[in-house]
Amino acid sequence: MIEEKMLVLLRQGKISKWFSGIGQEAISVGLTLALENDEYILPMHRNLGVFTSRNIPLHRLFSQWQGKPSGFTKGRDRSFHFGTNDYNIVGMISHLGPQLGVADGIALYNLLNNTKKVTAVFTGEGGTSEGDFHEALNVASVWNLPVIFIIENNGYGLSTPTNEQYNCKNLADRGIGYGMESHIIDGNNIVDVYSEISSIASKIRKKPKPVLIEFKTFRIRGHEEASGVKYVPNELIDEWKKRDPISNYESFLMESKLLNKEDVNEIKEKIKEEIDSNLKTAFDEETSEPKIDTELKDVYKNHVFKKVDHSSKTQNLRFVDAISEGLFQSMEKNDDLILMGQDIAEYGGVFKVTEGFTDKFGLERVRNTPICESSIIEVAMGLSICKTKSVVELQFSDFISSGFNPVVNYLAKSFYRWEQNADIVLRMPCGAGVGAGPFHSQTNEAWFTKTPGLIVLYPAFPYDAKGLLISAIENPNPVLFFEHKALYRSLRQEVPKDYYNLPIGKASFLRSGNNISIISYGAPVHHALEILDKNPNISADLIDLRSLCPLDSESIINSVNKTGKAIILQEDSMFGGLASEISSIIMENCFESLDAPVRRVASLNTPVPFEASLEKQYLPYSRFEKELIDLVNY
Repeated sequence: MIEEKMLVLLRQGKISKWFSGIGQEAISVGLTLALENDEYILPMHRNLGVFTSRNIPLHRLFSQWQGKPSGFTKGRDRSFHFGTNDYNIVGMISHLGPQLGVADGIALYNLLNNTKKVTAVFTGEGGTSEGDFHEALNVASVWNLPVIFIIENNGYGLSTPTNEQYNCKNLADRGIGYGMESHIIDGNNIVDVYSEISSIASKIRKKPKPVLIEFKTFRIRGHEEASGVKYVPNELIDEWKKRDPISNYESFLMESKLLNKEDVNEIKEKIKEEIDSNLKTAFDEETSEPKIDTELKDVYKNHVFKKVDHSSKTQNLRFVDAISEGLFQSMEKNDDLILMGQDIAEYGGVFKVTEGFTDKFGLERVRNTPICESSIIEVAMGLSICKTKSVVELQFSDFISSGFNPVVNYLAKSFYRWEQNADIVLRMPCGAGVGAGPFHSQTNEAWFTKTPGLIVLYPAFPYDAKGLLISAIENPNPVLFFEHKALYRSLRQEVPKDYYNLPIGKASFLRSGNNISIISYGAPVHHALEILDKNPNISADLIDLRSLCPLDSESIINSVNKTGKAIILQEDSMFGGLASEISSIIMENCFESLDAPVRRVASLNTPVPFEASLEKQYLPYSRFEKELIDLVNY
């Protein structure tokens, strides 16, 4: 009845979009009632029955679909693109696949904490073609996670029939390939749905394991209302209408003498009154008043930095050892902190950052993962939903491209959308100068500084690396922590032995001068220091940014207003890099103070080559000294 009302409102222009679940309601309702109320469900966009069965107030759902303030996303996202921890529901994003890995993360929390809880996650037959589906099933199987994967096979992925989506008889057969129990259930029979899910969930609670379930069903209406159903043969629609789960269940109840016609009419009248009353509440609610300050504030979860001072006791550490120590001390301080990554357990990771960690913290907290960046980042998101912090090591920052979607579309946007923070650190070994070629040498920070909702850190010294990594772990927002590989074992510094942190978003002044401002971060900082040592006559401010997002624009502006000249050195290629953004900030805020054009020095606009002479030519360092001297003399 809610669906029928929404279709009317859609035609009246009072809601923006609707994905109908008419014809497959039994799956949502039956599964939700079979699970306990505190067990998480991750539904899709036509699973209204999940939300109503969890007794979410209808006026909040109606406000959500109209973009009103009391909706779950305050008008920032539509449809079922939201979650609510109050009702243990985590909604989808349009990319479909990531929620499967997120369900793995919630299930991992349940496994590690022995909660004896089940997690259920929905996808459609079309969504099973996505890589996230296969990654999530594989991880769940390898780790024996208590999660139920639900496939609603309604015959069409939008308009594409199943024979163009996959080439096996049943999608449930895929469970065999993952060593996973699987079932095929009639998705239009609510008694079957409820009884089968109840039995399966009960077994999983006692002995955790994943289960794959394919529900055979059908949607009577289009993928969404604008698409219609012209691509579906009429006889197929007529056939499935005879199997409508609601009318058939109603007939079953009446034939069983559990209800009569008066009972049915009375139930429908009460539902109609509830719908109308809640719709009035939603319609009467004022629309959101746009406020720029509020929108900007709600991109990140608020975090008040509390400085932790260190003693005078130090030790001389390499860059890589400072990172390892910051991670180790954070693990000691936070009993529930989880580390995940390829080969990070007994092997210690390819750069040996976590060597010896399993001896202290065990294999449950220091977890080797399959080679599936996307799914593991999604697992981290699921842990965050359960208020558990994790650090994910990307073997090389280049490999983040295999997990790009969950980073920029899930981690970055979740707090803004429905106030669910992504309490995650992604460690990103990066950079050229080590002869590793195009796929192991990129410094790809600009991919992420462009995305609101992410914090991007890039230390250049062991002291900063340890302190900022600890701060990243303390921060409840998603942090990408870049570590230049060429610095790992070539750079040493006195580093405090204690646990300490450093403020995020604050640059470091390494040199102070009056003639020019040099702005850089990461490995290029050290090349800038070498050039200044070689040219002692150049009086320069040298700014090590350390934090790229948030960026310490104030320090940059104050320096350039003092010196009148600015040069920006980055290892990333020139076009679209952070240097371009910094140059714009300087031009907009320091124009009247400038005595010369802002100069950018960066790597060539090519992939990173492998051979030593080609790589040296690619990098900006051989060009920097001349550019600096030319600008000083301008």
